[in-house]
Amino acid sequence: MSLLGLIKLIRPLNSLMIGFAVIIGAFITNRSSSFLLLSFGFLTGFLISSFSMIINDYFDLEVDKINMPNRPLVRGEVSPKEAISLSTVLLISGLLFSALTGLFTFIIALIFSIISFLYNWKLKELGLLGNAMVSLSISIPFIYGCALVQEVNMLILLMALTAFLAGMGREIIKGIVDIEGDEIRNVRSIARTKGSKKAALLGCVFFIAAVISSFLPMIFFDVSIYYMTLISIVDAMFIILALRIVKDFSKENALKVKKRALYVMLLGLISYLTEGVLGG
Repeated sequence: MSLLGLIKLIRPLNSLMIGFAVIIGAFITNRSSSFLLLSFGFLTGFLISSFSMIINDYFDLEVDKINMPNRPLVRGEVSPKEAISLSTVLLISGLLFSALTGLFTFIIALIFSIISFLYNWKLKELGLLGNAMVSLSISIPFIYGCALVQEVNMLILLMALTAFLAGMGREIIKGIVDIEGDEIRNVRSIARTKGSKKAALLGCVFFIAAVISSFLPMIFFDVSIYYMTLISIVDAMFIILALRIVKDFSKENALKVKKRALYVMLLGLISYLTEGVLGG
C-alpha cells in the first residue's frame, strides 16, 4: 500500500472544499458558532467526501483504465480491498462526528452517504440525473452547515444554488472527457447520448446560470465589497470557460475546462469564506 496513493485516492482538494463549505454554511448563519462545532462539521464533510471519492474509484476501476489511467487503483498503488477498508473507516468516522453534533445532522450525513454509495454503484449511469446527484453533493455541505447551528439562512441557500449550478456545468462537460470509458458502464451522459456539442452548450448554460445566481446575494442582502469583488472575478472566469467550451468542445479542451472549473469553484468558496469573515 502506498501512502501517496491513499492521499491521491481521497482527492484532498475536493474533500477540503467540502469540509470548508460546511464551515462557511455554519459560520455565516451563526458567527458565534464554537470552534469545536465547526471542527466536527468540517471533519464530517471531509471524511464523508473522502469516502465518496474512494468508492467512486472502486466502482469505476475498469472505466478509469481508459479515462484516468493514473489513478491509484489502476496503477496498483492501492488494492481494491485496501480501498474498501479505508472507505469504511472514513465513512464510520464521518458519521460519528455528525452524530456528535445532533440527530438531525447525523440523519443528513447518513442520507447523503447512502446517496453517494448508490450513485457510484449504479445511479451514475442515469446521465443528467447522476450529474444532479453529484452537484447536490457539492451544494449540500452549505445546507449541512445551517443544520449544524440549527438555523435556516437564505444567503447560504443562494450560495448553495450557485454551487449546484456550477457543479452541473462541470459534470456535464466532464462527460465529454469520459465518453470512451463511460461506454463500459453504459453511462448515459449528455455527451454520449446527444453528442459533445450539445453537452458543451448545456454545460455553458449551467455556467452562465451560476453566474446569474451569484448576483442574487448582492440584490437581496447587504454583502461586503470583498465578496462582490471576488465573486465578480469568479463570474468572469466562468464566462470565459463557458465561451471556450462552446468554441472548442474537443475532449482535450473539455479536460482543461473541467480542471480549471474546479479551481474557479475554489475561488468562489474563498469569496464565500471572505463574506463570512469580513462581511457585516
